[in-house]
Amino acid sequence: MKKTIRIIGIPMDLGQTHRGVDMGPSAIHYAGLAKAIKQQGYEVDDVGNLLVPLRYALKDISEKGLYSAIQQGCQAACQAAIEALEADESPIFLGGDHTIALGSISGLALNQRLGVIWLDAHSDCNTPDTSPTGNIHGMPLAMLLGQGHHDLVNLGHEGTKLLPEDVVLMGVRNLDQGEKNFLRDRGVLTLTMRDIDERGMAECMRVAIEHLSHCKSLHVSLDLDCLDPQVAPGVGTPCPGGLTYREAQLAMEIIADSGRCGSIDVVEVNPILDHSNKTAQVAVELIASLAGKSIM
Repeated sequence: MKKTIRIIGIPMDLGQTHRGVDMGPSAIHYAGLAKAIKQQGYEVDDVGNLLVPLRYALKDISEKGLYSAIQQGCQAACQAAIEALEADESPIFLGGDHTIALGSISGLALNQRLGVIWLDAHSDCNTPDTSPTGNIHGMPLAMLLGQGHHDLVNLGHEGTKLLPEDVVLMGVRNLDQGEKNFLRDRGVLTLTMRDIDERGMAECMRVAIEHLSHCKSLHVSLDLDCLDPQVAPGVGTPCPGGLTYREAQLAMEIIADSGRCGSIDVVEVNPILDHSNKTAQVAVELIASLAGKSIM
């Protein structure tokens, strides 16, 4: 991480139908994010929330209207990522739903080969042709890998933003058949909850980091539904059997130990569905570990 961490709120709720995820950045701020980062010795540059279209304000909620609004919001995130790198700051992007990663990663990958560790209960590798719901927050990784809606695939700059060998999926446990086919066809390293159960988080995370050793900088895209709902109840698509609190902390600590993490997405925190801001507090604790907080 750079000496200064830039906090960028992206309160976008367009990729799915559960209301409340647009309040995720505020919930994470309220849980003490800036203080937790400063305690690890970093300067904080908090730029507030980007101006992005919100679902309740859209006049056109057709598929075309949603895609257009998402393109606008993700373009803002893309530009914010570019500006953070130009300022030599490490960005933390606070969602919002996971669609924001399409913007953040497009900007971060503009002039570098970026390694991405995608922690999620789902792979987010559906396309408009395979998605059973049509929810766009289930598609951003496929778009970053070059498949999906033309304007979103080419967001920020033309073409594929990530190569399959530059991505590791971690903690997945709920995949649609189209996603399974997508990942197998492209050879994306996918470490499921069964892998973590059998091999342990430490080994799985070290495999992931070694797999991405060709990438100078790592980006962590953290969907809080990667954790078990008992740990992180305030998410839109909870899925039983997820990471324990300690497994998630260990993952962050091992990534921090690599010294290669340069940026983070933290997404899908929904305060309306939460209990006393528990999920946002967990998010802050995980970010602190990724920023170098340790037991000793």
